[in-house]
Amino acid sequence: MTPACVLCQGDGGRLVWRNDRCRVILADEPDYPGFVRVIWQAHMAEFSDLTAQDRQDLMALVNRVEQVVRAVMQPTKINLAALGNMVPHLHWHVIPRYADDAHFPGAIWAAPQRAVAADALAHRQALASVLPLALQQALSAELH
Repeated sequence: MTPACVLCQGDGGRLVWRNDRCRVILADEPDYPGFVRVIWQAHMAEFSDLTAQDRQDLMALVNRVEQVVRAVMQPTKINLAALGNMVPHLHWHVIPRYADDAHFPGAIWAAPQRAVAADALAHRQALASVLPLALQQALSAELH
């Protein structure tokens, strides 16, 4: 644990699932319902610092989270990112993307390309409302 690290000090969003090594949270990104982060529990900055088994287990978790997000959110594309430039604590972003989202086809951190229609955003929020339970069920059943 590193006292100055926001991901060491708190969950980093709405906690959905946790085990002794990882946690899965819903990110607080109002324009991107269904945005999930998979966070390594221990403070570590780089993926390559993990053991081979830990890397394999983490990627299996990221893969399963992506599958559930795809099934529930029905996106055009999923973006996976492990940047850590602003928060150097190992975590993966799992982001459902749509051809009409504000930044598509650029990264969600780029300049917006358009406004999102209110009905499209409301539909995505409705889909995202069932995502926590879907993730809990999938992860609890398959990854202990």
